[in-house]
Amino acid sequence: MRRERDDQMLERLDDFLRELEANDYSPETVYNYRRDLDEFARYLDARGIPFAQLDRKVITGYKAYLASPRREGGERGRPATARRLSGRSINRMLSSLRSYLRYLIENEGQAPLPPDAVKLVKTEKREAQVAELTDLVRLIEAPTLLEHDPKVALRNRAALEVLFATGMRISELVALNRHQIDDRGRIYILGKGKKRRFVYLTPRAQHHLCNYLATRSDDLPAVFIPYRGGRHGEKGERLSANYLQSKIKEYREALGIPVPTTAHSLRHGFATYLAEEGANPAAIQVLLGHESLNTTNRYVHASDQFAEYTHRRYHPLPSLADEAAPRTGQPSA
Repeated sequence: MRRERDDQMLERLDDFLRELEANDYSPETVYNYRRDLDEFARYLDARGIPFAQLDRKVITGYKAYLASPRREGGERGRPATARRLSGRSINRMLSSLRSYLRYLIENEGQAPLPPDAVKLVKTEKREAQVAELTDLVRLIEAPTLLEHDPKVALRNRAALEVLFATGMRISELVALNRHQIDDRGRIYILGKGKKRRFVYLTPRAQHHLCNYLATRSDDLPAVFIPYRGGRHGEKGERLSANYLQSKIKEYREALGIPVPTTAHSLRHGFATYLAEEGANPAAIQVLLGHESLNTTNRYVHASDQFAEYTHRRYHPLPSLADEAAPRTGQPSA
């Protein structure tokens, strides 16, 4: 009943979602749009506001509602806790609404408000931290030291080596099939937004990947698969992103690495340390699969150590000895 009521609150919602599917959006993306717009429909329904009366004042109230603490938990005797949505989560929900309004306008529907009237909230710009290179290397090598099952150790080591060697997303890694990798260590990726690109294994990563694949006697297409009771996963099964994220956290804590590190941190570190070695940002953009160089620049930031080195190496007055020497182009005494 609630689903029918939500659909009736928002005109042509099902048509909008079907168009997303027709445009080859992933099932997860379509689900996220549905969830976000259902939340908006419930907000209107609870306040008795018809969609046709949507205006800027209603949007302001909706933003305040999204920013307010949510009561969660309280099940099985556990106390409920208050949690606030992050600015990024709020903006994702507002962006879903904007896309829906844009769809109505483009398809001659009745949109009571132009999409641009739904302003996003300001979010705090945080400088993402990347662990030192030595710590990232320790993390990548951790499965060899910490896993008791040799096959699990080989697989997890290969997965982390490939992540850091290529800069690919964890979603791209777990979706990887054998036929995407050629003998030269090139990997053909169909990435976010169906954007196609090549990424490249280092000789080191290719070595560990080959060691892992050599233990496989199956003909399953997936590169990284789970083990069940010592056996390979069945056809269609893949190592999950959640499993790999939990293992990275486990390794980081066991090694005492202080900087919070995830699979995305390996991607970030890939970009950061390529930049520190002098790689062209435009080339890094291609390797990461970004549409905009501005997106890449959020990843490619100089570490404090590199910034200090750059200052000492390139500042025009590097030492006290220069104080006594005449400056080029200046008249001598």
